[in-house]
Amino acid sequence: MIIVMKNQATDKQIDEVIRWIESLGFKAHPSRGVERTIIGVIGDEREKEGLKQAEFLEGVEKTIPILKPYKLASRESHQGNTVISVGAVKIGGPEFVVMAGPCAVESEEQLLESAYIAKKGGAQILRGGAYKPRTSPYSFQGMEEEGLKLLDQVRLKTGIPVVTEVVNAADVDLVESYADILQIGARNVQNFPLLKAVGRSRKPVLLKRGMMTTIEELLMSAEYILAAGNPHVMLCERGIRTFETATRNTLDISAVPVLKNLTHLPVIVDPSHAAGQWKYVVPLARAAVAVGADGLLVEMHPEPEKAVCDGAQSLKPEKFYQMMDEIRTLSAAIRH
Repeated sequence: MIIVMKNQATDKQIDEVIRWIESLGFKAHPSRGVERTIIGVIGDEREKEGLKQAEFLEGVEKTIPILKPYKLASRESHQGNTVISVGAVKIGGPEFVVMAGPCAVESEEQLLESAYIAKKGGAQILRGGAYKPRTSPYSFQGMEEEGLKLLDQVRLKTGIPVVTEVVNAADVDLVESYADILQIGARNVQNFPLLKAVGRSRKPVLLKRGMMTTIEELLMSAEYILAAGNPHVMLCERGIRTFETATRNTLDISAVPVLKNLTHLPVIVDPSHAAGQWKYVVPLARAAVAVGADGLLVEMHPEPEKAVCDGAQSLKPEKFYQMMDEIRTLSAAIRH
């Protein structure tokens, strides 16, 4: 349920409504808009009938039940679009944001070169995996904490924020001490202890759609993070598993406008994991811009042929620069 406050409601009246909600055993999630405040109420659905009494409180305009199972992620609970700040970068606003870098952190030299290429091309955020959950136990699993330290060193040297994956609830405190954005990978989209753990963090979270996850299931996973107290969630469409074998996964490009209709959260597209081959990444990136995504998560490597992880889907620097030029032109034509 949401409680809509009147235009003239004072801060004191809003605070009193929040205290009243909490006195009934519910959690209050206020969303303060330019004109009015909306308060999302989360708790046991069976006990919500009494919340209708909120209409008798000073400053309250009305109460509205939210029928969707994802309460805080739904558009009804939040005015406008959520814009997430990562330093000076605004994700979900008018600017199209690109996160680029190698699949895995391999060395300081590789990461530093990747950061310079990303910045030169116009990307705002550096991606790089320190922890790599792999299908095979014999594949490279990442440099772990040493990789996190390298990300931190490169961030300090170049000034570019970093996004990296966290795969274990016990590691959230460690990873967030080095990263600007916490990534939840496709394999962990329904790892509920991990979702709750990043929900207790205040770092932005990039939540990837699972290989077999429906749009509603993705939004319910986001709800775990939001309900735990972290409002800084962005969703990532990275392709789903279908019968098609020509690409690594099938990019569900239709998921972008569907999500933009259902939720206020920013939507990012990962064309690299969808394609699995570098030659398809740029066309899919163009499609992401055209369909209304808020940004890209793309794999780029100074020397993809030497990459220890996913080299086949990583763009070389010159191809990355080409992609950035194309999406800038397309974004300017579509978004402005």
